[in-house]
Amino acid sequence: MSTASGPDRTWRRRDAAAATRVTLVGMVLDALLGVFKCVVGMVFHSQALVVDGIHSFSDVLSDTVVLGLMRASRRAPDWNHPYGHERFETIGTLLLGSFLIAIAGAVSWDSLHHLIAAPTDIVAPGWPVLVVALVSVLSKEWIYHYTRRVGLRIESDLIVANAWHSRTDALSSIVVLIGAAGAMAGYPWLDAVAAIVVGLVVAHIGWQLTWASLRELVDTALDGETTRTLYRLAGETEGVADVHALRSRRMGSGVLLDLHLRVNPRISVSEGHEIGVNVRERVKQAFPKIREVTFHIDAEDDSHGEPDRTPTPGRQSIEASLRRRWEPLLGDAHLHDLILHYLDHTVSVDVYISASDRLDRAVTTQRLQDASSDLPWLSDVSIWYDKPPISSGSAD
Repeated sequence: MSTASGPDRTWRRRDAAAATRVTLVGMVLDALLGVFKCVVGMVFHSQALVVDGIHSFSDVLSDTVVLGLMRASRRAPDWNHPYGHERFETIGTLLLGSFLIAIAGAVSWDSLHHLIAAPTDIVAPGWPVLVVALVSVLSKEWIYHYTRRVGLRIESDLIVANAWHSRTDALSSIVVLIGAAGAMAGYPWLDAVAAIVVGLVVAHIGWQLTWASLRELVDTALDGETTRTLYRLAGETEGVADVHALRSRRMGSGVLLDLHLRVNPRISVSEGHEIGVNVRERVKQAFPKIREVTFHIDAEDDSHGEPDRTPTPGRQSIEASLRRRWEPLLGDAHLHDLILHYLDHTVSVDVYISASDRLDRAVTTQRLQDASSDLPWLSDVSIWYDKPPISSGSAD
């Protein structure tokens, strides 16, 4: 289980506080604008402004959702969610985008119906509509920049998405402003057209947010250029012979990565692990958004998958088989260690023998191999002494 350290908990609390503060400011602004737009729009005959007011009220609802999901997504990893809770933020962005599309469809349909069914009943709006629309443009553009700045600083896609939600209100108010001005100039149908344009703008933003969230939820990989750079960084690390099966996926503002590294099959387990650690550090240094790297150390190329085969025996079975066959040759010599190399579906055995056992010089690797030639999984044998024998080299 991953646990959050002290500094980690601190920045999570700090980010959550910043997200809560900017969202509450937006909620108050949206509520005030929604009231003014709907009241002024109904009193001064602007269908587009009423629709824009409903859009502002929808922002209040979305802000409420953002507050709840931000609180959930910033929780530290636990037993049930070892990778963290940031997908809650992704789900929130998906819901927000879907809600925008639904609102846009309702707005556009209502305005289109009003334009086609009763075009002669459209009344030109009054000048207060222009004032409220202008106030909406300025205030929503300000909250957009404020919210987006906070979202980028704390690396929250949900807060950035909410900022764009605010900007759709600013854009729609611009359209309302233009439509109302045109209607007052003698083209009353422009107000209804403006409402339709507002709906299309909102739907476009909603679709962008929804599509980005769906791509993350289905574990879409990083782009091709970034993936090629990751392959290069890993492959250029000392000790790496080959890199394959590199897979990536997004988790909120971070990225999870796993990959296979082929190394020299004769090195130790600890050296292979150290090579993997070096790859991980290089990758995370080049791409800070990569939060976690899982590496698999391969002794041979398995990029095409493991073929069906009879499993090779484990250590206990190998030791028992070799001791039975080598006892007449080794006598009382103590086989205090065996190093097994599983390569190409066979086992290569390094035999480490204490030099104090005074092993008969007639015992060679070839004789050991001949004595165990009936073992189909045995590839080759090498004898190594922990101290050089008096009359021979350190390896036979």
